[in-house]
Amino acid sequence: MSVHTTVLVAPPRALASATAQRQPRPEPARAAQDPAPQVPSLTTTVPRQFVHRAALAEVLLSDWSRRDGGGFSVTAQWPRRHCFFALPEDTHYDPLLIAETIRQAGTLLAHAELGVPLGHQFLMSELSVSVLPDQLGIPATPDTVTLAVTHDAVQERRGQHVGGRYRVIISIGGRTVATGGAAYTCISPRAYSRLRASAGAEAAPLTSPVPPQHVGRLSPRDVVLSPTGREDEWTLRVDTRHPVLFDHPVDHVPGMLLAEAARQAATHALGQGAVLLSLTARYGRYVELDAPCRITARVTGSSSAQSTVLVTAVQQGAEAFQATVTARPHPC
Repeated sequence: MSVHTTVLVAPPRALASATAQRQPRPEPARAAQDPAPQVPSLTTTVPRQFVHRAALAEVLLSDWSRRDGGGFSVTAQWPRRHCFFALPEDTHYDPLLIAETIRQAGTLLAHAELGVPLGHQFLMSELSVSVLPDQLGIPATPDTVTLAVTHDAVQERRGQHVGGRYRVIISIGGRTVATGGAAYTCISPRAYSRLRASAGAEAAPLTSPVPPQHVGRLSPRDVVLSPTGREDEWTLRVDTRHPVLFDHPVDHVPGMLLAEAARQAATHALGQGAVLLSLTARYGRYVELDAPCRITARVTGSSSAQSTVLVTAVQQGAEAFQATVTARPHPC
């Protein structure tokens, strides 16, 4: 995953919690007969740099803290109608919105708790999400979403955090609604510049989209697949002007765009009524902006309860990405 490269001077370890930054100043002592008024607690989002977003509107997380017994608790609030991470029927939260929440939680904790300096690049190697669709109905008022985050592995080099793997359990009102996790590696700006010195600066010309209704989208602008004449193969459609998928300039195809390509390819393969249950993605190498990338989808299992689709991305003769998508045939 690419990151926003604004560098702040303040060390991230000093920010133990978002709430710690927002404690009100003490007020002068009041007379006994003049009790202090009840002031509601205030909530805001975490710093956008901690989740590698340029737009404040794309920050999903609101706070974090250490949990007794280990791990972290992260809170989030999902928009009830996101401009991109939304399902056509507009009645349930989009599983890809949950995947993005999982991604943001990992970068937040790496910066705020594990000491990774702002400006470092995060290279995601795995991302997974599994949802209970019937528990994800969009409410009349926004819910507080809680993520219990546990790191299975933390990698360090010379005392510096350089990567990790974590698991997430997501709940709303005490009930589990989704699980997932991710694995990533952190690279310093200097090392990243050396690694990406030969990357193409310009994106290839934008190709035409497949019909949005074939891939579970409402707008052609949100389609990330272009037709090739085959039912199970497409060209990755990379619109660098997309305000969500390209929240800020990057030198390669973002990981969430590839995850969306997997979801759209699986939807095309199974039919637009299919409901996504899980997506497990593995990122093997960068997908470059200036070369065509071929997306294929193959149904590997099917039953009355659910179907499984294997989606791959191949660029310049090498597999760069693979995802397994499971879905059930009927909507919630």
